[in-house]
Order: sequence, then C-alpha cells, then structure tokens
Amino acid sequence: MGTSGMSPEELKALRDRKKKIKQAVKKRQRDEAEDEEAGGPTGDSMKDRKAARKFKKETEAAAAKEEEGEEGEEGEEEVEEEEEAPPQHIQVQVDGILSDKNFDSLELSKPTMAGIAEMGHSVMTEVQARTIPPLLAGRDVLGAARTGSGKTLAFLIPCVELLYHGKFMSRNGTGVMVLTPTRELALQIYGVAQQLMQKHSQTHGLIIGGANRRTEAERLLRGVNLLVATPGRLLDHMQNTKGFTFSSLKVFVMDEADRMLDIGFEEEMRTIVKMVPKDRQTMLFSATQTTKVEDLARLSLKSPTYIGVDDARAVSTATGVEQGYCVVPSEKRFLLLFTFLKKNLKKKVMVFFSSCNSVKYHAELLNYIDIPVSDIHGKQKQQRRTTTFFEFCKADRGILLCTDVAARGLDIPAVDWIIQFDPPDDPKEYIHRVGRTARGADGRGRALLFLIPEELPFLKYLKAAKVPLNEYEFPQKKIANVQSQLEKLVEKNYYLHQSARDAYRAYILAYNSHTLKDVYNVHELDLGAVALSFGFHRPPKVQLNLDSKAANGRKKIGGGGGSRGPGT
Repeated sequence: MGTSGMSPEELKALRDRKKKIKQAVKKRQRDEAEDEEAGGPTGDSMKDRKAARKFKKETEAAAAKEEEGEEGEEGEEEVEEEEEAPPQHIQVQVDGILSDKNFDSLELSKPTMAGIAEMGHSVMTEVQARTIPPLLAGRDVLGAARTGSGKTLAFLIPCVELLYHGKFMSRNGTGVMVLTPTRELALQIYGVAQQLMQKHSQTHGLIIGGANRRTEAERLLRGVNLLVATPGRLLDHMQNTKGFTFSSLKVFVMDEADRMLDIGFEEEMRTIVKMVPKDRQTMLFSATQTTKVEDLARLSLKSPTYIGVDDARAVSTATGVEQGYCVVPSEKRFLLLFTFLKKNLKKKVMVFFSSCNSVKYHAELLNYIDIPVSDIHGKQKQQRRTTTFFEFCKADRGILLCTDVAARGLDIPAVDWIIQFDPPDDPKEYIHRVGRTARGADGRGRALLFLIPEELPFLKYLKAAKVPLNEYEFPQKKIANVQSQLEKLVEKNYYLHQSARDAYRAYILAYNSHTLKDVYNVHELDLGAVALSFGFHRPPKVQLNLDSKAANGRKKIGGGGGSRGPGT
C-alpha cells in the first residue's frame, strides 16, 4: 500500500501511528505506561490503541487463568521463587575463577593499587594471576579465556604500569593501543581504564566509529598515552591524522581477535600490525584459536607465552549458569516468548535475535503492547546504542533485545536470563551469548535456548563442545493464546506490518546464512508457520536470494493461499 492516494487525514493518521511506535521504543516504567499512553496519538490511530489494549486485556486474562491452575504445573513460577537461594554448586565456581593470590603480591605502583582498591578488588582471578606476571616481565602473550573471567584488568594493569614506569607524558604520544571489535566493548574497556588510571597522570582516550572524528583528531594531537579503539577508525587516524604520534608505542593489545576477524577486519588489522613499531610488546586475546587467529598471531607475536585458563575445564560455560533448551513449533515461538517475558518483568533479561530487523520489529511490537523493552542492533546510531547499553547496565531489571553485536566481551552485571530466541550459528556463538550471565566470581544466572523440532541436531554440537543443557517443558495451556490478536494488530497497523515483513524476510535470510546446514536447512522451513510467529495469517510476499538451486521455487514467496509447506 502506497501513500500517494491517501487523503491528508489518512496521511496524518499514518504519521501519528509512526510517531507512537517510535515513542514506544523508548524505555518506560511499566506502572507509568497508562499515563504515557494517554498523551499518544488521536484520531484514526485510536484504532491501533484499541487493538493494543485488547491484546493486553486478552493476555492479562490468560495470565489470570494461569494463576488459578494447579501449583504442580507452575514450573516457571517455582523457578522464580527459588531464585533467591543460590544453587549448592556456586562455591565451586568461586574456587574455579578466583585464584589464591592477592594483587598486593604483584608489587604494583601505588596509583595502580589505589585504582584497583577503589574498584573493589583485592584477590586476582585465575586468568589475572596467570597473565599479569609474564606481561609485567615484558613477554608477548597469546591468551584464551572465557568472558567474565577478569581478562580486561589482566591486560590493562601491565599496560598502565608500563606507562607509569616509563614516565609517559602527553607529548610522548600513544604508548599503549587496545584494539577491540565493537564500539560497545571499546566503551567498556575504556571505562575500566578510566577507573584504573584515576590516580595516574597519564592520559587516556577513545576513538570509535560513529563518534566525532574531528574531536578525536584534536585529542590525538594533544597526546593520548593509552588509546582504546575499533580497527576501522584507528586505521583511518593512523593514515590520515597528521600529528598523531605512535612512534613510541610500547604495547599493542588485540582483544577478541577472533571476533574482529569474523566481522571482516582482517585486512585492517594486518595493516595496523605492519604500521605500529616492531619493537613492542603484543598481547592477543581470543576466545577461540582459528586458522585466521593463528595467522595473525604469527604475524604479530614474538615467542609468546600461551595462557589457556579454560583448557582443562569440564564444561565450556560458567558453572553458575543453569542452562536449558525448549522445543517449540515455529508458529508458537513468539507466543512462548511473550508468555515468558510477561512472567519475568521484574528480572533482567537479554533476548538474542539473528537480525537487526527482527530486533527492531519485536521491540516495536512488545513496547506497543506494554511490555517495556530496550534494543541494541547494528543499524542504530552509535549514541543511541551507547545510551541504551549503559541504561541497561545500571538497571536492576529490564529486557534488552539484541543481535550478537552485544554478545562478545560486554560486561553487563547481574543478568538473570539469557534467551536465545533465534539459535546461534555454532557452539562458540552460544557460549559467548551465555557469557552475559553468571559473570565474575559469584555470578549465577539462567539461559534458555529456543529450538524448533528440526533444529534438535544442534544439541550434539553443544554436547561435543562440553555445554550441558537440560530440556525445559512449557505446558501448552500455559502459553498465552493471543495469536488472533497478534495477527489483527499487525494487519491493522501499517508500520508494524512493514516492520514485521522486513523481520520475516531477515529471519529467512539469516537462516540461510547458517554454516551448519545439517541443522539449519532453510529449504525445510515451514514458511507458513514462520509467518504466524511474525503475526501473519499467511506468508507475505518477499524477495529472497537463497544460495542453492533448491531455492529457485522460493525466491519470491508468500501471498498466496494457505499452503505452508517448504515450497510456498
């Protein structure tokens, strides 16, 4: 439907609806939702508000009906009530992460020790105890440690000590470079560096894509001793910012190197390695040791010390994480997610999706029906992503929808649930997603993986990767049956309809891009069932470019009759 044939009143109504959905994306307190909605659009958009209220009323009725059920069937409720008592094996996890060594034993400078103390640390984690001494001795290090292990301090402390003992000043330029794959991770590492260096006189700075380049250049000209950066923007400044001094560079750190290579920064990283001084100390941290990582290590490291804290672990994820999966038909996926989130509004929850468009649609939909959520994905402007990330970090409760842009390295405290709504590509990605919960020495949390029946073979890959999962069962009568209300809402709201259509298409394309084709076969997807989960009674027409001859019948799908098979 185009807008060229609409009357001014209809155009105004559409603008009002769009405005409401944009406003809904902003985080709201649940008990203020009614008040805020009272100031929303008027006129024809009232139809959408009525649809949303009807949806809300229907789901509240379903929830009330559940409360009247037998206590023995309240699986989710029992989980919530028991959460206050920590599991019996938490102490084992403490022993596994913390070492028996204090920071005092390292003989660090007084300013560094003051920073560590103000951050509340006294005992080193295992990765810190094994990594910091060789780094202080000037050795190159190739490190492999899971997220949440204290890795950031493990490489920052030796860096700060080198700057301190080298008596670095602004005019000396950059002495330490820390390279990281994403803006969010760069922001977080920089925040830790600020805390650690608060008693030091050395300067620190951050350069990332999406920030003001001129402001960054001016800061670099003044001299930044410890620099945290993303690869693309760093290379830009190294090649084009006159006066950016890095000839005195002493330490070069690459954090989450495998992730940087995965997302296409291989050429930039190789160029940067060739541009920095050869007489330097290098630290390379990677959660996995791939062929590309090994090639980069050979190019950048000299006789490195290998630190592999997790090599002897019986399981690959934190022992404080209670992990499970549920098998749910495609058409019931959103209904189960909706039911779950309704029951966990007082918890801190992260939900992972496979595409930016899917995050965008589900955020708009859930906010519109009064389940307040925040969202982070790669199509947002950097300022919004940063604000959303830190708001969620500070919050005691809330729901964050995200793509894997938020999955690697970010330290978000006290996440109660990690929901993998769209399954990960491989066990490595699963582990990094789950790394958002049960972080640190006393962490605990829960993780839930959604699988459709055809995806069950993924479990054998998780088992091979030493990931223990239990099956969670959700009784059908416990799942809110609001499918008809969902379809009406998507049908009547023009912008939600367009957003749902884009998300539906993105889901199929993301599914097609999976590498484990024996698990994720796009040609076996029941597209009618998938469409239902996005609020469509039948598949919408979308243009697809799939990757095999078998895709010929699927390049333009949907919009026909009620057929819901693979050839739709």
